[in-house]
Amino acid sequence: MSLSSLQWVRAAPARLRATSPYVVDVAVAVAVAIPVVVPFLTDPPEQVTVTGAVLNAGTVVPLIWRRRWPFAVTAAVFVFAALVSIYDRPGQMLQYGGLVAVYTIADLGDRWQRRFFLWVILVTFPPAALLITHNTAAELMFTLLLPLTAYLLGSLARTNRARLAALADRAVELERGREADAARAASEERNRIARDMHDILAHAVCLMVVQAEAGPAALAMDPDRAVHSFDIIAEAGRTAMIQLSDTLGILNGGQESASAAHRAPPPTVAAVPSLVAETLRAGLRAELRIDGRPRPLAADADVAAYRIVQEALTNALRHARARSVDVHLDWADELRITVTDDGAGPGAGISAEVGGHGLDGIRRRAEACGGSAGAGATQDGFRVWARLPAEAAGPDRQRAQMDR
Repeated sequence: MSLSSLQWVRAAPARLRATSPYVVDVAVAVAVAIPVVVPFLTDPPEQVTVTGAVLNAGTVVPLIWRRRWPFAVTAAVFVFAALVSIYDRPGQMLQYGGLVAVYTIADLGDRWQRRFFLWVILVTFPPAALLITHNTAAELMFTLLLPLTAYLLGSLARTNRARLAALADRAVELERGREADAARAASEERNRIARDMHDILAHAVCLMVVQAEAGPAALAMDPDRAVHSFDIIAEAGRTAMIQLSDTLGILNGGQESASAAHRAPPPTVAAVPSLVAETLRAGLRAELRIDGRPRPLAADADVAAYRIVQEALTNALRHARARSVDVHLDWADELRITVTDDGAGPGAGISAEVGGHGLDGIRRRAEACGGSAGAGATQDGFRVWARLPAEAAGPDRQRAQMDR
């Protein structure tokens, strides 16, 4: 068989399903009519009557509407088939129309309709086969099992169609689930990028504003300090530009795949010392304390630790009018971050900002990687805390990076 012929055979079921049901049912009726007509052509003329032709037609013609009215068609075919067997001028050894009708009701009928005709077969066929046609035991079994086989085939067709429909519904549900997951993942990614951009810009702009406000006074009293302030402003701007470029590059996906390898990795907890040092240069007395042995963090928790400290320091600089801040990293079975300042606290504007920023952003970052966070006033200022899960203990690589 050629390749084109094999493809035609494989595509035949799909083409058949796409064909109009009436076309298929007319073809079935024609196929049933062929053996029904044979006795009219082969029996003696005296055995062929108009009544016999009408009765035999009654077992064929209703099949055209078998899908539209399965119960009515099956009942009509059963009645005409019984009359054909009784009248027998000419008759049929096998009622082909009846077998198709049994298959149809088992396939398309309602539950009560299927049960009704099953009981009709079981109750009427054995005595009819014995009393009317006087069949032998072997012929009786054949007469009874043949319609039951047609009924079984129809039931199998109905079960298979229901299974395919269930699989199709399941596929639709899975597709909807995948779309919902993709939309949720995209929303979470947008929120994460928004939080990153907020943290980057807020921290950089805060440093710039603090230094710019102090610049005029320093320029008149201490020019060297003014130069140092400008250096801090420039460094904060360059750092923000680099981090913003890397963050925005994620949005471009594959369009910047060539430059993806040159992007700097996102800042992690190992960069907290440099962050504290930057805050110290900005004029805020900042101290970093590290207790315990650093342990590996998941990638999202590693970045979240840096961003949480960054946002807490930004709040201390921008809102609290703090003079000093203490950053404490406690490595136990988890990473516990505490940032305490001596500022005015919530009354000065340190509060959870809308849109996932500020302290609310800190809480969302911690929860996103399986941790928790909170903030509140203390007797001497304000405190931000967070707890992030740590992985199994590993080498002291992060401790070495912090010590540098």
